[in-house]
Amino acid sequence: MIRLRPYKSCDAKVIAEWIKDKEVYMKWGGELFGEFPISAEIIDDKYMNKNGDCVEEDNFYPWIAYDDENNIVGHFIMRYLNGDNRILRFGWVIVNDSIRGKGYGTQMLKTGLTYAFDVLGVDKVTIGVFENNENAHNCYKKVGFVDKEIKESKPWNIIEMEIGNGSR
Repeated sequence: MIRLRPYKSCDAKVIAEWIKDKEVYMKWGGELFGEFPISAEIIDDKYMNKNGDCVEEDNFYPWIAYDDENNIVGHFIMRYLNGDNRILRFGWVIVNDSIRGKGYGTQMLKTGLTYAFDVLGVDKVTIGVFENNENAHNCYKKVGFVDKEIKESKPWNIIEMEIGNGSR
């Protein structure tokens, strides 16, 4: 069973270790952190300092997914869109590179969606995925997200996806 807990500074080292090459870094959204390679210090500074000073206060929630043995298996963030507490955005989704493709991402996101809909009471959750990230795209579809539009972006176009509370 996958459980979620809030991110702690010590988690940054684990997340950074999963990002071994520039392609993974870019597909994760790393360009928002600066240049590859990424370090634990950069991740933690972004999460604990820079996003805390954002225009929309109290709008950035990083999560850690862990298994029954307390092993960290994944990570993602939640944030409200445009100050609307009925629409939540998932982002910076990543799973431990040694266990990718084994269903942990699906379990993590399902747990996140349960929290979003049942605890936070949102109506809709959105997520974006680069067109060339087929594995992540398939994972998101498996969870129930549906494609809504393709946005032109650099370095790759983004497939915008969403799931409504009644779609689970």
